[in-house]
Amino acid sequence: MSSSSSADPKKQLRRAIGPWDLLLFNVASVLGPRWIAVAANNGSSSISLWILAAALFFLPTTYILTELSTRFPEEGGLYVWTKKAFGEFHGFVAGWTYWVYTFFYFPGLLMASAAMCSYIGGQSTAHLADNRTFLLVISFLMLFMAVALNIVGVGIGKWLQNAGGVGTYVPLLMMIGMGIYLWHAHGSVTHFTWSNTRPQWNWDTLNFWPKIAFAYGGLELASSMSEEIRNPRTTFPRAILGSGISIVLIYVAATMAVLAILPAASVDPKSGVFQALTAGSATMHIAFYGIFAAILVVFGNAGGVGTTVAGVARIPFVVGIDRYMPAAFGKIHPKWKTPWIAMLVQAGISIAILLITQLNETADNAYYILVDATNILYFLPFVYIYAAVIRLAYVGNREANRDAVLIPGGKFGVWLAGSLAMVVTLFAIGLSFVPAAGEPRPWLFELKLISGTVGGVVFGLILYYRGVRAKRRELAAAGAD
Repeated sequence: MSSSSSADPKKQLRRAIGPWDLLLFNVASVLGPRWIAVAANNGSSSISLWILAAALFFLPTTYILTELSTRFPEEGGLYVWTKKAFGEFHGFVAGWTYWVYTFFYFPGLLMASAAMCSYIGGQSTAHLADNRTFLLVISFLMLFMAVALNIVGVGIGKWLQNAGGVGTYVPLLMMIGMGIYLWHAHGSVTHFTWSNTRPQWNWDTLNFWPKIAFAYGGLELASSMSEEIRNPRTTFPRAILGSGISIVLIYVAATMAVLAILPAASVDPKSGVFQALTAGSATMHIAFYGIFAAILVVFGNAGGVGTTVAGVARIPFVVGIDRYMPAAFGKIHPKWKTPWIAMLVQAGISIAILLITQLNETADNAYYILVDATNILYFLPFVYIYAAVIRLAYVGNREANRDAVLIPGGKFGVWLAGSLAMVVTLFAIGLSFVPAAGEPRPWLFELKLISGTVGGVVFGLILYYRGVRAKRRELAAAGAD
């Protein structure tokens, strides 16, 4: 290895991710059975909301991510794009908030995943979905497995992500098949009409909108690993298109299938898909069907955790190289060539937040606080992404880049896609601060939500200015020499 390669940690990364790996990575990072459960709990109007969110948010975002990933296929993804468009400070804010969101995202995902695991034993173990001790133990084990495999190497960790893509998609196909059969044989529990599938513009729907928009998030994760993907300029467009279409279709069809088996009011927002599978299996007298699906989803959820561990850890890794975070974050493991310190810190903080949110909260209330905090911190960097794609359309000769897959319609298309997605994102951030109608102590909910999100951002700014001062001292010392 050359001395230049040894000095630059990014040059030691291994390109181990191929086209199918990336497609399954996208499926595992975006598609979530828990969002189908949340949508089904909201009722049949979720059907049109899935389609509306796909048209106004998901479609523009796929175009934007495809252009940025193929024009600037660099490790760090959104951090690099924002830095190129608006400078170091804004790049740090985008990267930091994106990393911090996982501190809240992991606990919520892990709690939902653990609740789904309770259905492995069928009806006899389903009650564990509300057992706090069970949820915490399974959450810790799942996070440990995801972090360990991704530290060992992306070549190993990708198999967890691949299993996650398959383990997420197949049970949902099983769910849809069961829903169709039961609908045909016994009729649907929910009566679907044009009227009740349209959005019901009330307070509960507005509160639900950020969650359904967030359910379409995750395609940007792979772009943070661009320098670990083989032929990123051709691999990205194919993987994004293939996964995007399949994700929209499965969200709509699986939500209808759950509602065909269970009434909306009885759907558990954490584990409703497997609640429906278990109920449907009992009706069809094939208990193993639901148990098999629950076993598969254990791998699916572990893969979802793995994709986030792998993708998001690259942000503080690149920021650490730039010295705006402690330099240790910019180091890779000498044997496995992965940003292991960022992953360990990420996991440790997530565990602490998971424990803190359990204080004086029911399992459902703690879950909703985590979901709302996740939405706010996750969408903040997306405001930067949409602004960056517009700004970068005027940087360099965009149309002359033959390797880039551009947003159709020239600069007008860029403005249309960026503006449309940004409006939806700002709307989602604002509504995430509004507690659900049935929240017993809205003031406490708001206090925890605001203190957690604002505190996370402020701590990041402290780190940033610490890094700036350290860089100035280094430059002054170099000048003195």
